[in-house]
Amino acid sequence: MGKRKIKRKSSPTGLPKGKAGMLQQLQSLQEDMLKAQEEIAAMVVTATAGGSAVTAAVTGERRVKSLTIAPEVVDPEDLEMLQDLVIAAVNEGLEQVDRAMAERMPAFTGGLGIPGLFQV
Repeated sequence: MGKRKIKRKSSPTGLPKGKAGMLQQLQSLQEDMLKAQEEIAAMVVTATAGGSAVTAAVTGERRVKSLTIAPEVVDPEDLEMLQDLVIAAVNEGLEQVDRAMAERMPAFTGGLGIPGLFQV
């Protein structure tokens, strides 16, 4: 008995049809993911501490863009409080960026649950 060869149908790319479709889906997914990453990088979140005494603006790239300190909270006798407020405002801004990323990226990971990947 001779072995029969199974001829598979190919797409215009030369790949079997299923693989060509998968490649197109992956390319589309990659484009969507890059677009989402660009949108996140372009965003700026604002966080406050101490009842708006300190305001930090943080970019989607996790960089502090600006920091505003109300003059009335500047007390040379209590710099520790001011430092705490600055840290709190910056940390809140970073957490907002992390949450925004965590909300958008699961669509691209398909629920893979990769530890440490876009998790807050």
